[in-house]
Amino acid sequence: MDKRKAQSILMDREKLSTTPRCPACGKYFSLGERVVPACGDWGNTPQLVHQEDAVFEEASGRYIARRCVDVNKNQS
Repeated sequence: MDKRKAQSILMDREKLSTTPRCPACGKYFSLGERVVPACGDWGNTPQLVHQEDAVFEEASGRYIARRCVDVNKNQS
């Protein structure tokens, strides 16, 4: 199975009750949305974010918050 697909999760009621907002964009999650655990400017502990707000990094096999990737590109 593809590493990307293996990390993709459907937001369910339990996850929604513990993580109501996306730390990457600040918007509320909805039931049935695709989310992924991603690292970001909140530290190395992955948190659930909207899949479209994350970029899969092949080298590490994990998702990184899109805004962190964009910041690093601009600093290069």
